[in-house]
Amino acid sequence: MASAPHWRSLADLRDEVELGWVGALTPRRLQGLQLPDGARSTTRLDDIFEDRSTQAVLLLTPPHTHLELAQRAARSGKHVLMEKPLEIDLARASTLIQTFEKAGLTLAVVLQHRLREGALRLAELVRSGALGPLVSAAAFVRWWRPQSYYDEPGRGTLARDGGGVLITQAIHTLDLFLSLTGLPERVFGLAHTSSLHRMECEDTAAALLQFAGGASAVVQATTAAYPGYAERIELNGTLGTATYESGELKAQLISGEVIQTGARQATGGGADPMAFDHAPHRAVLQDFVRAVRSGSPSATSGRSALAVQRVIEAIIASSSSGGGVTIR
Repeated sequence: MASAPHWRSLADLRDEVELGWVGALTPRRLQGLQLPDGARSTTRLDDIFEDRSTQAVLLLTPPHTHLELAQRAARSGKHVLMEKPLEIDLARASTLIQTFEKAGLTLAVVLQHRLREGALRLAELVRSGALGPLVSAAAFVRWWRPQSYYDEPGRGTLARDGGGVLITQAIHTLDLFLSLTGLPERVFGLAHTSSLHRMECEDTAAALLQFAGGASAVVQATTAAYPGYAERIELNGTLGTATYESGELKAQLISGEVIQTGARQATGGGADPMAFDHAPHRAVLQDFVRAVRSGSPSATSGRSALAVQRVIEAIIASSSSGGGVTIR
């Protein structure tokens, strides 16, 4: 399912990226593919790893496979851009990052929300201090998934996905949110599975985050909000307030300045998870290519993706223990 926006992005960037191989574990997955001239398909993944002309791998496999496959790519000297999350837990994600940093290779994650126009402008406002020190903040992801979505074997399980709504759906908004606020010091969380879904992991979660400077934030995430709503980030600073909703930024400063940029975009919050434009995916791929060529950090580097995984694990741990969790 995740391959669709990447196919379109590769087609758009065909003057920058040459597609050499498409690999899958079964022949059925490769049926009907329209490959560009020169590209080959295989069910033997070592064909890809052993090909010295292949410089990088786009890894679009379930989370629990990332560590093994990415390490195989690293051993063969290949850079990797992978679908989120890094891995099913923080320990495996950290091992993955250490592998690539030791090898001097680029590891990036498809966290495309960071590279939307409105998000880039919001990051600039935060970086410049235009909003002032953070006072409070919020992030809301109120999406919908029917039971048929979770009926796919492995979906919403710890073994394959590493969790439910937090690590699979809300991770994009939470990642963008934390890239703006920084890591909290302490997390208080609640997570559970609603009566609407039959699944192992949580489909609903809420959290209170405490930051070093005294600011606080609330987080809400669910896939049980029919028919699915726009995700939203709110940042309240001493000099102004910004709201970011599905790609559209609105900010009002105490100085009287009003900033509005970006456009409302579908992000797959309803029953169709793939109902969104592929332009942000293209931006991530293009940035990854730039990072590989220049040797400079990727905008969605593997190490930067650790922050959201830390907070997600803290929310789940807090919910299990009934107490707060300190982020170290």
